Amino acid sequence: MRRFKTPGALGKTLTNRAALYYNGGPFLIKLMKGDTMETSETSEAKDASISNIRAFNEQDVIIKGWLHNKRSSGNIHFLMVRDGSGTIQCIVEKKKVPENVFKAYDELTQESSLVITGKVRKEPRSPIGYEISVSDIETVHISQPFPITPKEHGTAFLMDNRHLWLRSSKQRAILKIRHTIVMAIYDYFNSRNFVLINTPILTANAVEGTTSLFEVDFFGEKAYLSQSGQLYVEAACMAFKNVYTFGPTFRAEKSKTRKHLNEFWMVEPEMAFGTLKDVFTHEEGLIMHLVAEVLNKNQEDLAVLERNTDILKKIKPPFPRITYSDAIVTLQKKGSPVKWGDDLGADEETLLTQDYDTPIFVHRYPKAMTSFYMVPDPEDDKLTMNVDLLGPEGYGEIIGGGSERISSLELLEQRIEEHKLPRHVFEWYLDLRRYGSVPHCGFGMGLERAVAWLSGASHVRETIPFPRMYYRLTP
Repeated sequence: MRRFKTPGALGKTLTNRAALYYNGGPFLIKLMKGDTMETSETSEAKDASISNIRAFNEQDVIIKGWLHNKRSSGNIHFLMVRDGSGTIQCIVEKKKVPENVFKAYDELTQESSLVITGKVRKEPRSPIGYEISVSDIETVHISQPFPITPKEHGTAFLMDNRHLWLRSSKQRAILKIRHTIVMAIYDYFNSRNFVLINTPILTANAVEGTTSLFEVDFFGEKAYLSQSGQLYVEAACMAFKNVYTFGPTFRAEKSKTRKHLNEFWMVEPEMAFGTLKDVFTHEEGLIMHLVAEVLNKNQEDLAVLERNTDILKKIKPPFPRITYSDAIVTLQKKGSPVKWGDDLGADEETLLTQDYDTPIFVHRYPKAMTSFYMVPDPEDDKLTMNVDLLGPEGYGEIIGGGSERISSLELLEQRIEEHKLPRHVFEWYLDLRRYGSVPHCGFGMGLERAVAWLSGASHVRETIPFPRMYYRLTP
């Protein structure tokens, strides 16, 4: 038997029955009196994750996780244990375990960390079809009273405890869907030979207007947190043709709506020699890929969230396409007071999409309300060659900023002047029109809005691990 002296901090953290497992190997390491550790060979129990527990049916396994809940019927204890990949019921029968293992139940509190050893067996009443018959419980840490209990809590309380709220089943489900969507975004563009370009967070210029910039001091110069990486991927597409950036962006909007964050993630592709037709194609293709991946990989998470997947399964291309002008007419027929030239807010977007099962494209908005870099419509100079994608079920804009970009130096100079933007910070951007300028296009999709729509979340604050909003900077 081999002994190891443990670090003092570890000794303080773990109880005398605490157990660690060395790289998932066959040695059980227990903390002993005198702050020493000794190892002995265990049975053939195998490290397992709850997500793949079916692969270990009728086998002895080791599950490392946290106590979600517990109950007892006297001679049988029921432990709901989660390990980050899922949750499983663990059965502790008095007649089948040593007395000290059975009594370990008494000290376990919600969110206590532990290591369970036991045999996997089928259980048709279980949501995952299996449970574990426990043979040993090793307590790693007894949690203090957990502030988030099964009772109802207010939103402010939950957001103050966001670092702990992440452990709840619904929050984990939303963020697992987010993970699937993130991986699917990379997969979509990488498989189509787009090159990933990392763009700066600190910039000297605005992209989406100067009123929503976070200003910071950059060694005595004014700098801003990036509203978008678009201008930089425009430069990169002239080097690689098809590119995309995917990272955090910032908007200093004092908005408290359920659709707004001050820090969010956005994917922005840019295509040299591309037109508005390419924007339609890739927006539609990306959305269909995300829907398919979530339906394929997150069935259990969608069930936890009680998301109606029939709605998602109905989404088929091609998506309806209507012009902004036609949208205004449709809204007015539905009783909206909106006028031509008005922006489409949340109410208008909801009203406009209520007759559709799929997202819809709204294109060719008035030039006066679009960004300085968008190409005017050659058939009507009052409009631009742009498009937004609106999600159904009241989720509104999912993809925005889609457009053909101005490739003419003279026209771009004129638009910068019209928008009263400081020309000197855009000189490098104007260079793209001086040296081998070509027609190009792109769009931007806010990750959190896509996650909210596909998961059915009511507020984007639940779709990012630690939201930053007008009234919240912590935790």
